[in-house]
Amino acid sequence: MQGEVQRCYDYPVYCEFVCTLSFAELFGAPKKELFFCGLTGAIGWVVYVIGLNSNLGTVLANLTATFALTVFSRILSAIRRNPVTVYLIAGIFPLVPGAGIYYTSYYFIMNDMTQFSNYGMETIKVAGAIVLGIVFGFGLPQSWFNTLQRIERKKTAL
Repeated sequence: MQGEVQRCYDYPVYCEFVCTLSFAELFGAPKKELFFCGLTGAIGWVVYVIGLNSNLGTVLANLTATFALTVFSRILSAIRRNPVTVYLIAGIFPLVPGAGIYYTSYYFIMNDMTQFSNYGMETIKVAGAIVLGIVFGFGLPQSWFNTLQRIERKKTAL
């Protein structure tokens, strides 16, 4: 692979776990929750890579991965009794289209409007897919997650 840029989805899942965990530490997540923040990012990444390998394309792969990690974040939030954002913000970190934003800016500065348009539209679509994944994940009834919380309380009471 010498002389060729490595594709982002070639990175193993443990790298995404460590990167997400590190971001959660930097973001100021509680120390007890760092493992779960890393796990959230790793799960989102696995769903994203499965989507790419299933030929969904980057936009739909991001949508499904964001939906999955939003639901997982809500489950962790109910069980661990923390705000959803502790897990969700850290978990989204690997899915954010940072390279797309960089290349959009680069081609704008280089006055290559064709490439600027291509990267810019793809980046906007991915960002929109991330937003929709979160919206769909929060569209699920809270009562489903409250049930998990009641089950967890019964376990700790025993």
